Amino acid sequence: MGNTPEHFVGRRDFARIARAVAYIDTYAVRQPSLRAVADHVGLSEFHFNRLFRRWAGLTPKQYLQRVTAAAAEAALTEEPSVLDAAHAVGLSGSGRLHDLMIQLHAQTPAEVRSGGAGVAGWHGISHTPFGSALFAGTSRGLCHLGFIETHVDAECARLFARWPAARFAQDDARAESLARQVWGTGTRPADLLLHAQGTPFQLKVWEALLRLPDGADVTYTDVARNIGRPEAVRAVASAVGANDIAWLIPCHRVLRKGGALGGYRWGLDRKRAMLAWESLR
Repeated sequence: MGNTPEHFVGRRDFARIARAVAYIDTYAVRQPSLRAVADHVGLSEFHFNRLFRRWAGLTPKQYLQRVTAAAAEAALTEEPSVLDAAHAVGLSGSGRLHDLMIQLHAQTPAEVRSGGAGVAGWHGISHTPFGSALFAGTSRGLCHLGFIETHVDAECARLFARWPAARFAQDDARAESLARQVWGTGTRPADLLLHAQGTPFQLKVWEALLRLPDGADVTYTDVARNIGRPEAVRAVASAVGANDIAWLIPCHRVLRKGGALGGYRWGLDRKRAMLAWESLR
């Protein structure tokens, strides 16, 4: 892919990075060596160090130092152990694309009833910092951003199940351009429109996530309280899991009480890597 930012990676390389981040976070108190982490992901020290630095902008050793420092600081006042502190604090993000003003537009009731009949859109595949992803959009905004776990057909099936009557033309170049705008190093748009499909309750949850301040993560209980439904914690969790627009609607920022990662539609290793990547920026 031409002019692709260097931290974009394919599915195989992202899987290695995700395993490395999880390994470093889990065993930070042991101060694992570069060789130990490289062996864990099945690469030589040289190739692993180069891959990780290309993705994160710093070496595995430097990342370990940051995790250790954050964990040690938190453990002094909040957590029963340094390891607990590393999970609860060491991965807190530094902000999601603060220079994007994201606007959420819901699918109309008529569009929902018709399955998107009359809606024309596009879809395409692009590499990202978290592996390959399927992007899709309509004239009203991005309607899908999903990471490809096994095969692109599975993620496409999710898109088409949500919009069964819509017409989507393949446009990988547009997906690549949008990925560069979201995660690249060039000029980003003044705003980015999202065209989401969800129930009124789900939309309320997603809007609450879009209002998160830079550097903030929340619990499911926090979100329920923020939308004025403190009793609806389980419903909030379901709404978070139903989000079709990863990263931009930052469901990866929702943690369990005490800082545990909780679940994530596109895998806990990816969620941990997202939080780590944000914390480095």
